[in-house]
Amino acid sequence: MPARKKPTTSTSSKKSSAKKSSAKKSPAKKISAKKGSAKKSSAKKSSAKKKAGARKYSPATSEVVREEMEEFKAGKLRSGRAGKKVTNRRQAVAIGLSEARRAGKKVPPNPNGAASKKKS
Repeated sequence: MPARKKPTTSTSSKKSSAKKSSAKKSPAKKISAKKGSAKKSSAKKSSAKKKAGARKYSPATSEVVREEMEEFKAGKLRSGRAGKKVTNRRQAVAIGLSEARRAGKKVPPNPNGAASKKKS
């Protein structure tokens, strides 16, 4: 029986050495994770300050989008030259934002850059 115990102790010693080497690597990962979380919390604070500042969309823009959504819900909202019925909620919001841009309301530029493509 002592012969059998020696191989198990030698494999267990190999396992423990393997665990030690992995244990050395894991604290470094934990430290880097802590640094990352610290950066995220500071980023959240700065974004909170931005939210308290100026609005992205004016109240008038919100009103235009609300009106378009009412038309969409009633099934009366049409788009384009062909006047096809709008069946997608996101498209209804996009139409409202587009109309607000044309009217000169405060709206961020189109992220797809459709307006800049038409100009050139």
